[in-house]
Amino acid sequence: MNDNMIKRAVILAAGVGKRMQPVTFTTPKPLVKVNGKCMIDTVVEALLYNGINEIYVVVGYLKDRFIEWNKKYPNIILIDNPYYETCNNISSLYVARSHLEDCIILDGDQIINNKSIIYPYFDKSGYNVIWRENFTNEWMLETEDDIIKKCHRNGGYHAWQLYSVSRWNKEDGIRLKEHLENEFVNKGNTDIYWDDLAIFCYPNEYNLGIYPMKDGDVVEIDSLAELVEIDSTYNTYLKGEINENFKQKD
Repeated sequence: MNDNMIKRAVILAAGVGKRMQPVTFTTPKPLVKVNGKCMIDTVVEALLYNGINEIYVVVGYLKDRFIEWNKKYPNIILIDNPYYETCNNISSLYVARSHLEDCIILDGDQIINNKSIIYPYFDKSGYNVIWRENFTNEWMLETEDDIIKKCHRNGGYHAWQLYSVSRWNKEDGIRLKEHLENEFVNKGNTDIYWDDLAIFCYPNEYNLGIYPMKDGDVVEIDSLAELVEIDSTYNTYLKGEINENFKQKD
């Protein structure tokens, strides 16, 4: 029985995307086109396909590019993150903290290939995951009865890999807002990931589940080399065959 329903979405899109430079010198990572389509467009299309129309996008780096992009989606609300240059992504969720009840939180710099993974009905707060038999250096989860018990930041194998797609019911959304304010404002803890709150800082105050996916349902592109593997048109950047105008200025 599904007791909760996603009513809104928060997409985090404020980061600089340093590992994909020089492509991201002039284009924010979520707006980078992969095989002809911006990564963030695949996220938005999946949300709209599942009837999730209240969408907030947190912007920071090259935010003017998002203002132009926003013309395609006039109902999407942009939220400015003035802390993006000096703080980790906890700052992005902090500025969107008023919209976390019955919410899905996603990164804008990923590709969603299977829209059904955003199915709006859910049992408990938790993360989308993919099972990995072989070692990966991504965040890996230990579970018991499909409940997250522990997370390993430095990778692992024969475990669930955590992805940047998570659902939060009303009660946990309120709790997450309180923890954001406590860590970001009261403690000045600005250099952590927002996911640290429920997984590492306050694990006993949440009961997070998992939502399994198949390999390829979501694709995360973390570097220029990974981008080239998926879209060979960026190969010239990898080889360093770029115009001087794209080089980062001092």
